[in-house]
Amino acid sequence: MTPSQTAVRPDDAPEPTYTGPVEDYLKTIYELERATGTATTTDIAHRLAIAPASVTGMVRRLADQRLLKHEPYRGVRLTQAGQRVALRTLRRHRVIETFLARVLGYPWDAVHDEAERLEHAASDELVDRMATALDEPTVDPHGAPIPSRDGTVNDRRYASIADLPLGQRARLVCVSDDDPARLRYLAELGLTPGALVVVLARAPFEGPLSIRVGDPGRAADHAIGPALARALLVEPS
Repeated sequence: MTPSQTAVRPDDAPEPTYTGPVEDYLKTIYELERATGTATTTDIAHRLAIAPASVTGMVRRLADQRLLKHEPYRGVRLTQAGQRVALRTLRRHRVIETFLARVLGYPWDAVHDEAERLEHAASDELVDRMATALDEPTVDPHGAPIPSRDGTVNDRRYASIADLPLGQRARLVCVSDDDPARLRYLAELGLTPGALVVVLARAPFEGPLSIRVGDPGRAADHAIGPALARALLVEPS
């Protein structure tokens, strides 16, 4: 196993089953932890579009089940058991997205919402069969890593387009999948995983970035805002 991977391996006991809301909470907390190091009740409420008071009550219940630890005024962190459930849910979501895109021809801006509806109903066996039919994909249509059957996930950190030095060529690795309109806009600009990107200029005072997208000889120049640039993850090319 490389240092850029995290493994949460199940023991020999059967995994307990959880309700869809519990899986949604744990998945959301995992994603917030990975992005910022912790997850506050306010952040969780914002991501799930529910009242903070409801989050507080659920956090207490999940702590009682030893799926997370709550530190007052500091947020919550998943336990190993909670992380295992989160990764299992993420695997179902991302394999389903990939199956919808590759096999059923769904556009990349439509697969997220469909996978949100299906991830709690699909069994792990069905998802594993989908993964086998897809030749064990490692990333979903948006470039996010797919956890393996044993709970191993590539958690490598990437820079964003906003971090690139001027003139450095990079390859787009991953984009967020939670805004269909943004995904359609990125597709129009050619900003999909695998695309080559170069930052040509930055306007001062949080102004737009001028970027070049595409292979040499077929590239196009665009301007994007810094917030969007920070959401597009890249690796040097």
